[in-house]
Formats: sequence, C-alpha cells, structure tokens
Amino acid sequence: MPADQFNLHGKQRRSSPIVLLLIDVINDMDFPGAEKLARQALPMARKLAALKARAKDAGLAVIYVNDNFGQWQSDFRKQVAHCTRDGGRGAKVARLLKPQDDDYFVLKPKSSAFFDTTLETLLRHLGAKTVILTGVAADICILYTAHDAHLRDFEIIVPADCVASNKKAETTAALKHLKKSTGASVRDSANIHFRHFGARKAA
Repeated sequence: MPADQFNLHGKQRRSSPIVLLLIDVINDMDFPGAEKLARQALPMARKLAALKARAKDAGLAVIYVNDNFGQWQSDFRKQVAHCTRDGGRGAKVARLLKPQDDDYFVLKPKSSAFFDTTLETLLRHLGAKTVILTGVAADICILYTAHDAHLRDFEIIVPADCVASNKKAETTAALKHLKKSTGASVRDSANIHFRHFGARKAA
C-alpha cells in the first residue's frame, strides 16, 4: 500500500510558517454586557477583515477558533448561519469576518484557543512558528491564548486594532500585560508586512 495512504492529513501538505488566528469573532453576542463588546468589536472587525484579505493574498493559513457556546454537539457552519442572521447583535461582525471555504476552524470549550482543542496539532502540521492573534475579547480569550502560545514557543504578534474588549481601557491593559509576559509584538495591523516573515507573497 502506498505510503501516502497512511497520511491522515491528506496527500497535499500545506506549509504556513505564519498563521492568522481569528478568535471568537463568530459570536451572536447574546449575553449580559455584550452590547458594550459589540460596539468595540465592529470597528475592530473592519480592520481585521482588511488584515485577513492581505494574509490570504500572502498565502497564510487562516484559522477560526471559536467557543462552542457550551454546546457539545456544536457545528461551526450552523454557528456561522446563526450568528450572521438578521437582527443578531453580533451579525455585522460575523458577516464582515465570515469564513471562506479554505479556512480552518477549531472549536474550543474554554478561554484559551489551546485548551482541550486540536489547535496545536494543526499548527504543527502547518509548520507554524508565528501566530497572529486577533478577535475578542482581548482581556480574556486573547490573553489566555497568548500565554499558552508562549508556553509552546510560538512567536506572537497581536495587531492592536484587531482585538477588542468591552472597554478600550481593558484592551489597552491586556495588550500591555501580554507584551510584558509573553514577549508579543504589539503593533497596528497596517504595520504587519508579511514579506518580512517569509510568506509566499508580499502583502
């Protein structure tokens, strides 16, 4: 039997030394206090949509890491349909950042994108060395994910205008903390130039 039939990842192995992670952006924001997050998340989503387009053009892999909303039979496609529906508080953000067919997705049960998920396995398969962390909330899920990425020796980039919390002050404090504790490179998304990281094409 040919060796490639034992390759559980498929016959074509994709390489992406840098990976863009979108954390909890497919979110109906149907929880107490979410109206504050929704206000902060919409301008963030516009910046992130532009960053994602540049990342895709440069050949980077894009991974959506999304909360399973406590539903252990969650289906990510159903979540996308639910969160982009008319009238939902998170619909505008979800529509701006709706995943494409060649994007990856991972469902998570807790705050960190790494805790009890397949994310690390996927990143190792892609040959990732650097993760770009984006999404919500900066002071919770982004922060926890940054710590776990640091413990796994990934280089970390956080575009300051592509993360959001309930309040700008909370985002600012989170970015300051993760920069100090994880060595993350914090910068505006316009200052992320993918050619510096050896991606397939320059952004």
